[in-house]
Amino acid sequence: MKDKVIKRKQGFQGEQLIVLPKKIRIDFLTRDPITRQIYITDIGYYPKASGHYIKRSHGVNQHILIYCVEGSGWIEIDKKKEGISPSQFFLIPMGTPHTYSAKEDDPWTIYWIHFGGETSSFIVDLILQHVKNYKPYLPYNENRIKLFQDICLTLERGYTMDNLRYVNMIFYHFLSSILYEDKFNYDWNGNKHDVVSSTIDLMQKKLDTRVTLHEFATFAKLSVSYFSAIFHEKTGYSPIEYFNNLKIQKACQYLVLTDMSIKQTSFKLGMDDQYYFSRMFSKLMGMSPKEYRKLNKSG
Repeated sequence: MKDKVIKRKQGFQGEQLIVLPKKIRIDFLTRDPITRQIYITDIGYYPKASGHYIKRSHGVNQHILIYCVEGSGWIEIDKKKEGISPSQFFLIPMGTPHTYSAKEDDPWTIYWIHFGGETSSFIVDLILQHVKNYKPYLPYNENRIKLFQDICLTLERGYTMDNLRYVNMIFYHFLSSILYEDKFNYDWNGNKHDVVSSTIDLMQKKLDTRVTLHEFATFAKLSVSYFSAIFHEKTGYSPIEYFNNLKIQKACQYLVLTDMSIKQTSFKLGMDDQYYFSRMFSKLMGMSPKEYRKLNKSG
């Protein structure tokens, strides 16, 4: 029996998609005293998502939150089909069979998050107690969208312990903005820039190349040993490990959002040996690139 059907075009212009590696979920998110309470597993933004259609006959092992800001679509859950309009969101508890789709003549623009954790079911139940069905009304709020964008931007900079704790604590705030709309108030704070942040910015620009540790240290104007020490102290990873995590994050996007072959994806990320790339991907994601694409992309 088919458990999941995904139909979509090559991609949606301006879309975002971040899937946290299975290894990070197992090794950190489910064990850390802060993140194990509630944590994001996948997050994305699909603008004018023409052809977007999902059917999961047995649900998934995370809760799903989808917020529609433009266009329209529909959801079928508990054998009940409902239309979705702008400023509505729907919440799907884990393990719940469901189908949803954008309208063909007026495709929706959506923000979506998959999440889990020890307290996640309680929070989902709490939100659902405030509504009569799975698609409550939620006025558009720029500050709420900034929370979502902050989560994405932080995750795009890698999976340090501080980053993971930070985004999931923000996620608590995001959920509270839904549950307690009248109390919601957001205060924006900028990020402090330093030599490690500058190096991470360089890494993001160099994902399609092979950069050595010596080159990173030269950029930072530090010795290799001192640069490695301060980078590891701040991020919890060596510079090359961090760089590889960013490469695999980008690989996930290529595998889902494009039709590039595994070999082309490897070259696109500055790796001439596709077998080395596949081994690295499997180690971090818990499955091969081919298996990942098959699981997350259809058509």
